[in-house]
Amino acid sequence: MKTAHGPGDLRPRKRSLTLRGHRTSVSLEEPFWRGLLAEAARRGLSVNALVAEIDEARGLKSGLASAIRVYVLEAAQSGDAARKEADGSPEE
Repeated sequence: MKTAHGPGDLRPRKRSLTLRGHRTSVSLEEPFWRGLLAEAARRGLSVNALVAEIDEARGLKSGLASAIRVYVLEAAQSGDAARKEADGSPEE
């Protein structure tokens, strides 16, 4: 399967994180890991700090991996909208 990020394995990949002093692991597809790392860098946060924010905001409404995916998607969409606005392109 080819994606906007090129061909690749889209199986979830598990990584360990520390949230408020507790170790946990999260499984995400590589494009979501890349988006999460980019958003953490853009905001000047560690990945652990950003995921702790996402975790706190989600409450018990969803699983952590799902909350991260939605966060990364929304960040990408708002970044796309900001770029279009800066370019003078109409939003879709």
